[in-house]
Amino acid sequence: MQTIDKQFVSSESPGAKRAGAGGYPCQGVYYTPTGQRPKVAMIATHYQIDFSEHYLAELMAERGIGFLGWNTRFRGYEWNFVLEQALTDIGVGVRWLKEVAGVDQVILLGNSGGGSLMALYQSHAVDSDLDLVAADGYISVAAHLGRPDVLTDWLDASVVDERDMTSTDPSLDLFNPENGPPYSPEFVERYRAAQVERNHRITRWARAELERITALGYADMPFSVLRTWADPRMVDPTIEPTERPAGQCYRGPTEAANKGGHGIGGQTTLRNWLNMWSLEDSPCRGEAHLANITVPALVMNPDGDSGVFPSDANRIHDAIASTDKSRMDLPGDHYFVQPEGARDKVADEIAAWVVSRFPAAGE
Repeated sequence: MQTIDKQFVSSESPGAKRAGAGGYPCQGVYYTPTGQRPKVAMIATHYQIDFSEHYLAELMAERGIGFLGWNTRFRGYEWNFVLEQALTDIGVGVRWLKEVAGVDQVILLGNSGGGSLMALYQSHAVDSDLDLVAADGYISVAAHLGRPDVLTDWLDASVVDERDMTSTDPSLDLFNPENGPPYSPEFVERYRAAQVERNHRITRWARAELERITALGYADMPFSVLRTWADPRMVDPTIEPTERPAGQCYRGPTEAANKGGHGIGGQTTLRNWLNMWSLEDSPCRGEAHLANITVPALVMNPDGDSGVFPSDANRIHDAIASTDKSRMDLPGDHYFVQPEGARDKVADEIAAWVVSRFPAAGE
């Protein structure tokens, strides 16, 4: 078995200095085969989740590919997220790989929410005035299309009053047995439209409230978005059938999770909503930016994921502009914890794809 070296990496970033307590805004861990300096490496980053110990890191290093699990200044602070600053921080990691680690070719790994973030990075690297180094490849694994998109897909459309988490329109309630499951196509169409309208409704309120408080000298205000585990696909397995467990989401039984008070978007502010979650205002939507990805690309989707679905992967694949792009489904849940050996299978497929495009990875 190949042994692995782990190197802690930390750095300041333009506009973000070392904190008074000593911590650097950008931190991560670089994984390499012991005694080797890979010429090809991957970098993985998320909007807020700590990816420094990503589940693929050691597996890729065992296969001769360097792996930088990298965190921006917003790890754990999604409610304060600013896209341009996060992209700058990712750029610090890419430059470190090229200039310090001696890597010739860098591949962006966009996993889960990081899929859209890394697509946004590549897009801005090739088509903006930000000082970013473009990557040489892009891999999407169990990825969403963007923060506003996934939140809207999961919003409970039956919420009537954002100030009262119990307020419900019975005709749109996923958990009202009179509606299903299974749900009729007409119900799903009406439900999806109501989800979009709920997102727009919150945006209208956030804009108006931000205007009101700033006129009074206040900068921002926190609020919560509740009941965000309510995608019809989480309840009805006949909608876009896969190997996912029926009635389950990432937090367990869907109805209980939806009423539990914890979910994406649960901690936000007026400005953060507009910057991160709003369909109309947020720059964190990846689909349009995939047209700027012309490097080799691989899109992988787990067939048992309860929050990402084949249609998401298909849209990502179709939107990528590269003429060298591949699409595959593999057995597994969102993070390929199950079935046994799923993660090794993912790593094998990624390594084979990387070596076929970047031969230096196999040397």
